[in-house]
Amino acid sequence: MSIPKDNITGVILAGGQARRMGGEDKGLVRLNNKPMIEYIIDAIRPQTGKLLINANRNHERYAQYGLEIVADELSGYCGPLAGMASALQTIKTDYMVTVPCDSPFVPDDLVERLSHALHDNDTKISVAHNGERIQPVFCLLKNTLLKSLTEYLHSGERKIDRWFEQYQYATADFSDIPETFDNINTPEDIEKALSKLIVN
Repeated sequence: MSIPKDNITGVILAGGQARRMGGEDKGLVRLNNKPMIEYIIDAIRPQTGKLLINANRNHERYAQYGLEIVADELSGYCGPLAGMASALQTIKTDYMVTVPCDSPFVPDDLVERLSHALHDNDTKISVAHNGERIQPVFCLLKNTLLKSLTEYLHSGERKIDRWFEQYQYATADFSDIPETFDNINTPEDIEKALSKLIVN
């Protein structure tokens, strides 16, 4: 059994500094003449009831997609957990699913797999697994975790997997499509991703 998509808000995490990309906002980096975030929007929008973008700059450009923009409440680019916490304060659904803005190969059943894992294991968090390790920014979590996450961040912690370890989280198997987690961090990665897009 999976969670109804109308009870899930999708959050695209686009709040990083992108140092390896020369500081360029990765969500707006063009891949095959299309901003990378558009690949994520196209993939996730049909899988969720609502979609928003976590971004700390270029709000006007992101606003062109007609989605709510949420900035980190913590200043200083504190990582994906800060984006998750800020989004959790905003959502109205019971569940939130997160994906990064720099992984253009999101499958059309990402949310369904995460949803089944969470429901079947009766947990508050499910995390994608590529067959070798968890992929923590691809996760589904319950909105009741806001207090825990906020306290964790205010204690000075930033590591996402360490926060997950406080819970009996479920893993969703994506070992059949590990390219889901190919992310673009450098100009060289753009060329590799472009060759995959052409092949597909």
